[in-house]
Amino acid sequence: MGETMQNRTRAVRARGIRTTVAALAAVAGVAAAAVPAAAATAPASDTPRFLEPAELPPHLSSPWYAGAVTAGQPDPLPMCVGDALPSITSHREYWTEFDTNAQQLTVEGRSEQWAKDFAALLRKDLAGCAKKLMQQDPHITATQKYYGRLNVEEGADVYGIHTASAWGSSDIGLFSVGRDGATVTIVRWGQMGTFQHAQVADFKATTVTAVNKLY
Repeated sequence: MGETMQNRTRAVRARGIRTTVAALAAVAGVAAAAVPAAAATAPASDTPRFLEPAELPPHLSSPWYAGAVTAGQPDPLPMCVGDALPSITSHREYWTEFDTNAQQLTVEGRSEQWAKDFAALLRKDLAGCAKKLMQQDPHITATQKYYGRLNVEEGADVYGIHTASAWGSSDIGLFSVGRDGATVTIVRWGQMGTFQHAQVADFKATTVTAVNKLY
């Protein structure tokens, strides 16, 4: 009789243990299943995103490569817009196997009004860039074009700058200034050549992508 009671007690305990283990496993399964859902609904990063190499104007003979996103002003500073860049600038460098290169510079402002004023300053610097370059170096001839405003977020403006030196170099650069709220981004593309070699349509598409993907 005593042995029978002991066996029944062991059986009850075993069933209790199995029930507890099953309950814990079910809870763990629910928790595990909830993780992907929570991750999927997590808010996007507050950090502005930068262009990927494949989003730059396509090069006929080379892929694009990119460095890491780096905090601070680039060294050397880019022409036309470099003097206005604050210390809170972040930038990323891009290059090809040839002379074609590009750069994105992004500044998170303290307010939308600050960013609006900063973008206006950059546009002013770009509008007067050719004249300033020739004042700084009499051996350089510079000309520029304004390619218009793009309808993306708070807008983006596109410029082209051609420089030719007395020793024979000829370079073409495209610049854009775009804003999304309190954040301003600048995209620069350059290579040897003239306005005929400027990939304006492709660069405009890159600019739209750059502004759209900031947040």
